[in-house]
Amino acid sequence: MTDAPAYVPPKVWTWNKENGGKFASINRPIAGPTHDKPLKVGRHPLQLYSLGTPNGVKVTILLEELLALGHAGAEYDAWLINIGDGDQFGSGFVAANPNSKIPALVDHSGPEPIRIFESGAIMIHLAEKFGAFLPTEPAARAECLSWLFWQMGSAPFLGGGFGHFYAYAPYKMEYPIDRYAMEVKRQMDVLDRRLGETAFVAGDEYTIADMAIWPWYGGMAKGLLYEAGEFLSVQDYKNVIRWTDAIGARPAVKRGRMVNRVFGEPSSQLRERHEASDFDTKTQDKVEAAK
Repeated sequence: MTDAPAYVPPKVWTWNKENGGKFASINRPIAGPTHDKPLKVGRHPLQLYSLGTPNGVKVTILLEELLALGHAGAEYDAWLINIGDGDQFGSGFVAANPNSKIPALVDHSGPEPIRIFESGAIMIHLAEKFGAFLPTEPAARAECLSWLFWQMGSAPFLGGGFGHFYAYAPYKMEYPIDRYAMEVKRQMDVLDRRLGETAFVAGDEYTIADMAIWPWYGGMAKGLLYEAGEFLSVQDYKNVIRWTDAIGARPAVKRGRMVNRVFGEPSSQLRERHEASDFDTKTQDKVEAAK
C-alpha cells in the first residue's frame, strides 16, 4: 500500500463545502428546505417524485409491473426531481421526504394523502396495496423481506462507499477503494450463491426483492455501474448475470428504467411520465425533435 499524507482530524469537525467531489453541491450536514417550491400533482392517485437512479428505478419498475398485471389503480404520475439542481431541497419535496432523498411517493387514493419515503417502504406499500409481488405465506414473505432489506442495508457500501471513492472522489485513495471493493465482491458472491439455488432472489417467484436488487447489482454485473466491471471481475458471477439478463428482458422493466431518466440515449429517457402512451410520444429524442 502506498504512503499517504497523514490526516489528523480536527478537534471539532467543520463543513468544507468544496470537499465533496462530484456531488459536493448536493450534500450538506443539515436538513430542511433551502427554498419554497410546492410539488406538482397530476391526475392519478399515485404521485411519484424521483430520478432514474438505481433507487428511483426500483419503484418505477414495480409500478410498471403492476400495470402489466392489470392493476389499473397503479397508474401514476412521475415527476422529475433533479438532485443536481437541488430539487430535493424544495419545501414540497422535503414535506414528502424529510431526508431529502429520492424517491418519494404520495398516495392520494384515500381520504387523506399518505406520504411514503425510502424506496423499500414504497415498494412494500405498493405490493401490499395491490396484493402482488410480495408473498403472503409467512416463510416466503420473510424470505422476500429479508432480501429486500439486505439490499437496503448493502447498497450504501456499493454506492456511497465503493462508488464514491472509485468514481467520484476528488482523488483516488487506495485504502477506501480496496476496503469497499472487498465488500462489494463479498455481496456479489452472496447474491451469486443464492441465485445458484433459486431462479429468483426470494425463491421461485419474481418479487419486489428482485426489483430492488436488480438496478444496483444487475447494473454492477453488467459492468454499467461506475465502469468498474473489469476491476471487480464481474464476469465471475455467472448466476447473477443469468438473473440480470432474465429480468432486464421483461417489458415492464425496460419501461421502468426509462422513467425520470436524464442520461444515456435520448430515446431511453422519459423524463416525466403521466400516461402509458408517453413511452411512445414523449421520450427525449421526440421532445428534442419537436423543438
